[in-house]
Amino acid sequence: MPKNLAGMKKSYLLTAAVAAVFSLQTALGAGPDRPQPVFNRAPLVQTPYAQLPIGDIRPAGWLRTQMQTMLDGMTGHLDEIYAKVVGNNNAWLGGEGDAWERGPYWIDGALPMAYIMGDEALKAKCMKWVEAILASQKPDGYFGPDTDRPSMEGMQRDNASDWWPRMVALKILQQYYMATGDERVIDFMTRYFRYQSETLPSKPLGHWTFWGAERGGDNLLVVYWLYDITGDESLLALGDLIHTQSSDWTGRFTTDNHLYRQNSLHCVNLAQGFKEPVVYYQSSKLDEHLNAPIEALRRIRHTIGFPTGLWAGDELIHFGEPTRGSELCTAVEMMYSLEEMYRITGDNRYADLLERVAYNALPTQISPEGDARQYFQQVNQTAVTLDVRNFSTTHEDTDLVFGALTGYPCCTCNLHQGWPKLTQNLCYASAAGGLAAMVYAPCTVETTLRSGRRVQIEEQTNYPFEETVRLKVSLPEGRRRAENFPLDLRIPEWSDGYTLTVNGESVEAETVGERTIRLVRDWHDGDEVVIEFNAPVRVSYWYDNAAVIERGPLLYSLRMEEQWRKHEFSGSRAATYGEYYYEVTSPTEWNVAFRNGDLQSDNIAERFTVERRECGDRPWSSQTAPIVIRGRGVRIPSWIQVRGSAVNISYLSQQYPREEVAEEVAIELIPYGCTRLRITEFPVR
Repeated sequence: MPKNLAGMKKSYLLTAAVAAVFSLQTALGAGPDRPQPVFNRAPLVQTPYAQLPIGDIRPAGWLRTQMQTMLDGMTGHLDEIYAKVVGNNNAWLGGEGDAWERGPYWIDGALPMAYIMGDEALKAKCMKWVEAILASQKPDGYFGPDTDRPSMEGMQRDNASDWWPRMVALKILQQYYMATGDERVIDFMTRYFRYQSETLPSKPLGHWTFWGAERGGDNLLVVYWLYDITGDESLLALGDLIHTQSSDWTGRFTTDNHLYRQNSLHCVNLAQGFKEPVVYYQSSKLDEHLNAPIEALRRIRHTIGFPTGLWAGDELIHFGEPTRGSELCTAVEMMYSLEEMYRITGDNRYADLLERVAYNALPTQISPEGDARQYFQQVNQTAVTLDVRNFSTTHEDTDLVFGALTGYPCCTCNLHQGWPKLTQNLCYASAAGGLAAMVYAPCTVETTLRSGRRVQIEEQTNYPFEETVRLKVSLPEGRRRAENFPLDLRIPEWSDGYTLTVNGESVEAETVGERTIRLVRDWHDGDEVVIEFNAPVRVSYWYDNAAVIERGPLLYSLRMEEQWRKHEFSGSRAATYGEYYYEVTSPTEWNVAFRNGDLQSDNIAERFTVERRECGDRPWSSQTAPIVIRGRGVRIPSWIQVRGSAVNISYLSQQYPREEVAEEVAIELIPYGCTRLRITEFPVR
């Protein structure tokens, strides 16, 4: 644990009362029954999958270690690290401090983390927020801060009545219900949505700020979720109203030119807006809504797109030059959008993209000890320093260094949802009455089937660092009695074939969708399913035809020696950007290009060879990377670093001066997510 966090394991006097009550309820077995998976009810379209109750899926292996690292770091202790904003004076807790998104942001990720990991201290902290939100509701249904106060450095104290931060609070309560079944949430939301129905006609989503209209899909999701539980048809009319008042993401994705224009959208709004057409499709049933995000992905691929599954946005979107920035909030919000879109549609393209973002962009933007994060990351990132870079929005050039508050502090509070929500979406209840393991990572699922039978599935794998997934079935109640249910599995887009066995014998599975297979059988205690994917080395081409090496769900980047140095801010900069930050530099020569002849389909496997190493519990660092791909390239001496970034270069060159290319060199590539310094998009010569 880093030195600045070492003393944080202590008694929490401010939350002791909540913790005592919560522990007593747990000990006595009190409280409501846990909820069941929520599928759509008519007239909404039938969804193929529903999330399991929060806590039914527990991380294992490297994923558990990663989440524990976050618990020991910022996620578990943000109220101490960032007490000024998310401490007891926060307006959501009844204080006079910050009244907008940042406090709810933290709890939106901290609450599922607490319940998934079974961390009582963090549960108590989250319960303080849950109880404060529930207690704040007025007779007309309004809840949360309602008083605008004069500006104070580092706080957002105006626009207290804005619709947008309430959307985050609704997600908190939705997840709290999914973990506990507390019926107060249902009554609370019913009254609030009645208030919205009465108030939105005169004060629409964009009344206070434009964020509410840009992010209305988050509001719409919870409205439909409540309808599925209560059947209150007035919620469908409210859904239509919210969609009408939200920004037209369907048009932006299909008929407008936003994705062809630089500076046209905020990068995080794009991530959150991605899901709005699909969320509304549940009611509209129109193909134009269902297909809009697919068209957006097609456009993004050759304009603003990055190979990480995200896009150039620092904070405004730009064409995908690999030294442009990508905001951390973009990563976690795009993951959330993809998770919801996949649950609704079962379209495996969204699951493929979710893994691409989660296993490449997310781990690299958080420090190995979980005590700092980057505001922006670069696909080609040769130095993490306080330098002026070509970003559209800069914060005294602190955007690239690792720190608690460097860049802008929204990401400090919002990053926490990434890993726990991924865990929550590793396995679903299926509409067919079984389970669906569609996103792969080490975990254990223990849940109740539609039949009422308890079942446990242990997913044993080092995925994404290996391509073999083992699923061991246990039936805790009546081990000698078999249980018939369907088990769905996803075949990733990158997989060049697969093998499937049950108890060591090859089996044929039913194909039930594009790259979705289903095993229906009488399952016995101890049955084991093994699916092994074939992951060849591939090359893809991005900005200016820069070449990227891929294998499985992972991108591969030039391995660079990383030299970390911790520094301190002082004075006003410390108040704004936190007390400390990390710079990362390297003596490694990074200016290399791939040879075109090595990238051909008939020889790439020979020219880029895969070397496996032991996969430990902390694989996301350059020192512990479990896979290395070795190849050769050529040095380009004229490709240099200016102001902390690799200068732009002609990544594709049909005819280049012979003297531009120097000696041939051996290159070592490791997974993108294991790097903090890297070249990922390579010139080709």
